[in-house]
Amino acid sequence: MTLRKIFTTSFVLFSVACSTTPVKETTVQKDNAFEGFNRSIHAFNESVDSAILKPLAKGYMSVAPEVVEKGVTNFFSNIEDIGVTVNDLLQFKITQSGMDASRFIVNTTAGGLGVVDVASMIDLPKHNEDFGQTLGFWGVPSGDFLMLPFVGPSSPRDMVGMLGDALLNPFNYTFVFGGGLALSAGTAGLSALDVTNTRANLMGTEKMINEAAGGDRYNFIKNAYQQRREYLVHDGNVPTKDDIDLLDEEESLEPAPEKPAAPKLQPSLSPTDGLPPVINNSRRFLELSAPK
Repeated sequence: MTLRKIFTTSFVLFSVACSTTPVKETTVQKDNAFEGFNRSIHAFNESVDSAILKPLAKGYMSVAPEVVEKGVTNFFSNIEDIGVTVNDLLQFKITQSGMDASRFIVNTTAGGLGVVDVASMIDLPKHNEDFGQTLGFWGVPSGDFLMLPFVGPSSPRDMVGMLGDALLNPFNYTFVFGGGLALSAGTAGLSALDVTNTRANLMGTEKMINEAAGGDRYNFIKNAYQQRREYLVHDGNVPTKDDIDLLDEEESLEPAPEKPAAPKLQPSLSPTDGLPPVINNSRRFLELSAPK
């Protein structure tokens, strides 16, 4: 793991989650075997942030102009598009993979190694795909919520996903295969810059978290993280409880015996009179239709 993987995930994942998806207690896991461990690690991570990350971010913001912060953010976002493209392919999102590959090529060449987001100017939007989402796409369950030291909110599935994402980050290979002390030091410096820049970008989000969380930041972060991950895995079409119940009922029904043909309807009756309304609960279920 690089410094970037160790220090950024704690704030990147749950802060974006909190600002995007409303938190509803009924949609997340309530029972967690790691509750005591998670809360102690959460307190440790908060201490690390208060003592190291937050002061660094404040100092960075005081000396770096806004245009520099934006350029640094774009540069590291461009590197992430390599992994995004690979995970697109692993999820059979062929069209999206072409768009994300094009983003990387355009921003790397015309955008000065990604410092300028030229791709967004020509209608190539940024997508969010990682190996944890790919595992979810293939049916791997997330498991219980897990708070990791330095890393922050996670799960057994996303923990494995972070290893897959690390293999797709070109910066990691300078540590694995060497390349000289100067190159390794430069890569470590870039990772530290990414951590500091990311934390600086989340200053405003942190204030929102403090206001919304009330007295229990851990519980708020857990709920937001779980909902955000489910949202991403299902591409925004998260199955509801009603969808799951409907699917279970359909699977448990045995084939009904054939019934004699119904008598012809009188002209004054509508073919759908007396039938229950058909509701399309999700695009992931087969469309229901009236029996013939």
